Amino acid sequence: MAESIVKAHGTHIDSSRLGEVEEIAGKGIRAIIDGNTYYVGNGALMTEIGADSHECHLPGTIVHVARVKDLNIKLCNSVTDSNGKEIPVFDPKSTEYLGHIVINDVIKEGSKNALADLRRAGVKNVVMLTGDNEKVAKKVSTDVGVDKFFAGLLPAQKVEKLEDLLAKRTGNVAFVGDGINDAPVLTRADIGIAMGALGSDAAIEAADVVLMNDDLRKIPVAVKIARKTLRIVKENITFSLAVKIGIMVLGALGIADMKLAVFGDVGVLILAILNALRVHRTRA
Repeated sequence: MAESIVKAHGTHIDSSRLGEVEEIAGKGIRAIIDGNTYYVGNGALMTEIGADSHECHLPGTIVHVARVKDLNIKLCNSVTDSNGKEIPVFDPKSTEYLGHIVINDVIKEGSKNALADLRRAGVKNVVMLTGDNEKVAKKVSTDVGVDKFFAGLLPAQKVEKLEDLLAKRTGNVAFVGDGINDAPVLTRADIGIAMGALGSDAAIEAADVVLMNDDLRKIPVAVKIARKTLRIVKENITFSLAVKIGIMVLGALGIADMKLAVFGDVGVLILAILNALRVHRTRA
């Protein structure tokens, strides 16, 4: 989101004007510019600092901007939580709401086709867990064909929703993500799939599978390859055991000779390798 805002603005702020910058987890950031304190983030952050914010009628991620007029007012009004940490209590008169910015995500090319292919491959339910607001989540889910969505989630809440899905599952649960916030969910899911090109290092480290080109259409292909590989493995094991047991029985009866024994060892190995090469013929 920060990159989108900077790109739209056209230039960077001179670093000499920038003072302390603090990230407020799940809500936004606080920064001091030219001696003034600015807050940039979601509606929860605006409520916390007492800014008179309002949502936008346009769909998209809303980034609110507010300024604290007098820093001393904020410091003089505070409470202490159970851990002894000082929490500022803002006076609405000390904050000035400056406005908001609307950012729309671009749906990845082929996302709708990828979900359709997954359904054809046997995936029953597609659920979206997102930190975006409900309006954005509803629009995206309608456009790409998601069965169900949960919006406005913090990282810990994503894990909670996944736990609920795991408790109700009838099969394995896979999760696809690319951000730092997705790392805990990728770890908890039965199968974690991360984006390798634009994904964060934390997400890639936590995932079981990494899509190097960030193409969601590769997921159905990976499912087909995995299923075909497993099927071939079972075929090779069954064939190998059947041949070897047959040769053992013939050997016990005095029928098997050295040639048959060589076939049971080297011949079965070669046939298993040739059968395994069929994986390369998997169609997308």
